[in-house]
Amino acid sequence: MLNLAGHSVYDHLASAGVPLRAAATFGDGLAGALWDRNEDATARYETPSHHTLSLYVSGGLAFRRRLGEAAVPSFGPGSLCLMPRGASSEWEVSGPIRMLHLYISRQAFDRAVVATIDADPDRVHLLDVPYFQDPVIESVMRQVVLPLDWNEPSERVAISHAAETLLAYLISRLTERGPRALEARGGLSPAALRRVSEFIAAHLAAPLSVMDLASCAGLSPHHFARAFRRSTGESPHAFVLRCRIERAKEILSGGMAVSDVAALCGFSSQSHFTARFRQMTGVTPGQFVRGI
Repeated sequence: MLNLAGHSVYDHLASAGVPLRAAATFGDGLAGALWDRNEDATARYETPSHHTLSLYVSGGLAFRRRLGEAAVPSFGPGSLCLMPRGASSEWEVSGPIRMLHLYISRQAFDRAVVATIDADPDRVHLLDVPYFQDPVIESVMRQVVLPLDWNEPSERVAISHAAETLLAYLISRLTERGPRALEARGGLSPAALRRVSEFIAAHLAAPLSVMDLASCAGLSPHHFARAFRRSTGESPHAFVLRCRIERAKEILSGGMAVSDVAALCGFSSQSHFTARFRQMTGVTPGQFVRGI
């Protein structure tokens, strides 16, 4: 499990002995952590060095955010909290909770502001929102981020895409500039799509991220993902996974061991490779080789 020391909210929870269930980097300047907590305490985050988006996955009904003499109650499971960089906050902790955190560095935020709304990052600030509910954010965090194996190289495109999508959404709808629709963009140029396709084919064994692919196209990760889908009809993750499985079929036909094929096609384990292969083809690698 990755240690995210240096992220001040993470450091506070780790120093308090809060059990950490998962932690990983999600991309350039983006990271996530999954925490379980069950105690009565007060938590104070003093001028955090990064932005934090928090989802109460389960529990948390008795949690409160202190605002002077008042206390704002949570909604329980499904509650979202947005804590901007540099904004101190104090919380009343009570009872069990599972929390999913997305940590956003200043560099990642500034980069995404330019790419998403083409604005001066110094003039765009995330809102400090104690508790709110948003079905789009909750859906991405529950249905995409949580089910993925964060440390599986072959899932890196999906997890980085999800994190970049959440960041773009926050910038578009939860900043002091107010809501602003994302700009419609066209697809990739034929030359850019060819560069990306060739890069993927040459690096199927590597833990590719959406940032890697976007760099080939000369676009921000957010705009790349939208343009890529317009050009191919698939998300970057689905496209890469399909390429990996097609390459695996070619290698399996040559008689190579399944474990070696998994490594050559960017899967960290034979079991993960087998699960994805069956998902895509309806048969296991062994059944494919035997012609079943």
